[in-house]
Amino acid sequence: MKSIHKKIIGIFAIVFLFTIACSQVSPSQMSAAGNGTWSSPYTVDQAISNQNGSTQSVEGYVVGQPTSGSSVVTNNFPNDYALALAASPSEANTDQMIYVQIPTSYRSSFGLQSNPGLLGEKIKVTGSLTAYFSHPGVKSTSAFESMEGGETDPPSDPTDPPTYEEYYNTAEGKTGDALKTELHNIIDDHQTLSYDAVWGALRNTDEDPSNPNNVILLYSGRSQSKTTNGGGVNDWNREHVWAKSHGDFGTAQGPGTDLHHLRPTDVTVNSTRGNLDFDNGGTEQSEAPGNYYDSDSWEPRDEVKGDVARMIFYMDVRYEGDSGEVDLELNNNVNNGSAPYMGKMSVLLEWNEQDPVDAREIRRNNIIFDQYQGNRNPFIDHPEWAEMIW
Repeated sequence: MKSIHKKIIGIFAIVFLFTIACSQVSPSQMSAAGNGTWSSPYTVDQAISNQNGSTQSVEGYVVGQPTSGSSVVTNNFPNDYALALAASPSEANTDQMIYVQIPTSYRSSFGLQSNPGLLGEKIKVTGSLTAYFSHPGVKSTSAFESMEGGETDPPSDPTDPPTYEEYYNTAEGKTGDALKTELHNIIDDHQTLSYDAVWGALRNTDEDPSNPNNVILLYSGRSQSKTTNGGGVNDWNREHVWAKSHGDFGTAQGPGTDLHHLRPTDVTVNSTRGNLDFDNGGTEQSEAPGNYYDSDSWEPRDEVKGDVARMIFYMDVRYEGDSGEVDLELNNNVNNGSAPYMGKMSVLLEWNEQDPVDAREIRRNNIIFDQYQGNRNPFIDHPEWAEMIW
């Protein structure tokens, strides 16, 4: 009997100690695990442990704005592009945080520069569980909700028509140089990427709509595994449509990493194109039928002629020599070499008419705007502006 009595006392003691321990843990540190749905979101710990690219909902407290993989600021927020969530509003260890990318459409409501009062509040987000700032993150976010009574919009599809009416307000009614100058002012000073980050971005912007594991290569049109990037034969690499030697900007952040003219292409095809200007004619490229080249020019396949033209138009307008950047200009020549010029203007204008904007271009423009750079290619939204400027 004494033995049984001691066991009962021991059990009660364990229960009592457990109860006391739980009472000393704040409610914010006892978040129940969820299944990743909107009604049952993941905790921050679950999101950190499941960085597998899946789309899930996550709930946590806003504890600051990440500025690097190991740095989160809690005041003097530099912009509205990102925030960090944790299981506790007082968490200071970045290893216990998840970094959240904020797309353009949510920055005015959930960016910390515009809404510093969000610090310490609990919010819920939906997005892809994948690294951001080389840190466990939530990217390509499509829904936000403040648990303090805020509202959320349903997730949006990148193929939806872009809501850019106000974006171009100041360009309305302008033509020629005045239009070009105003468009430059609108798309200037975008958020830049590192050259290494371009790999991951291209896997998103150029994803094959029929196979999410693949990208579509620009010149060949081939669908190829996202993971076969590199420098080997039949790998894909990062093509600078405005050749980086035309202005000698290399792979520097800015023109060298601007997603609006960087595309995945076959390594061999990219090498054949080299830094050639654009024009009609030449010998067909054997690995990319429909593309032609000679000693001074490259002609892309018909399906992307307009895409190429609109990328070149964007680069001319975006880079005007201010803020220490290179001044890129269209001209009507080929053989431009290392000069900051690209031709052939008259042919590019023809291609803009010949190959109209399609759904893939619109989707790509929206993703770059919402998820990466915060600026648009005006000539995808308004292809008629090319003739009005040049």
